[in-house]
Amino acid sequence: MPPKTLAIIPARGGSQGIPRKNLALLQGKPLIAWTIEAARAVPELDTIVVSTDDEEIAAVASHWGAWVPFRRPAKLAQADSSMIDVVLHALEWLAEHHNYRPDLVLLLQPTSPFRTVQDILNALELMRRVDAPAVVSVTPCQPHPFLTFKIDRQGHLEQLWQENISNVRRQDLPPVYQLNGAIYLIKTPILLQQRSFVPRGTYALVMPRERSLDIDEPFDLILAQVIAERELWRKPSTSQAA
Repeated sequence: MPPKTLAIIPARGGSQGIPRKNLALLQGKPLIAWTIEAARAVPELDTIVVSTDDEEIAAVASHWGAWVPFRRPAKLAQADSSMIDVVLHALEWLAEHHNYRPDLVLLLQPTSPFRTVQDILNALELMRRVDAPAVVSVTPCQPHPFLTFKIDRQGHLEQLWQENISNVRRQDLPPVYQLNGAIYLIKTPILLQQRSFVPRGTYALVMPRERSLDIDEPFDLILAQVIAERELWRKPSTSQAA
């Protein structure tokens, strides 16, 4: 019997960088709709819930086929609200009101519109194949952290890392990755016990840069429009893991 998998799409009404960000139009479609459509195309996801405090977002999410059975409490819809607490609230509400207790939780943030159906399927398959406690999507770091600097109180540049990279070619640096915010897949008991989406033993799902954009500021939305118009997210990438 396949595991019960709950997809949670968090979408609060307030946003600092882009007003009403989750409803911002991308190629004529609300940002949140991109994630809802991808989730609905994955047969393994038996329940897709949007957690929001906002009536307009709730109406749009319902229109695009997501289930919005509750309104998120205001205390969990602040700029500094913990995403763990948002997900735990959804789990508690569903258990109390529908006796629904999923085996897996998949967090899909609407600010990652270019995550594909295949990316989600790859995460689910990776978890099954290696029996991972969690699978989280990452992308190669750009720029490489070894090439970063800090500025001291006198305004001088100081290398952030101690490794001597003055004569090292960029392509010879060790591959490193950063979370891209697109996919967080975790076994529910581990989430409840450790209260983390990246517990010890988490496996990485590497995604290319074209599908890893996390929209947070106005510039990100401009970049998203370019990626969408040119369909760069559908094309093979050269930025995969080595």
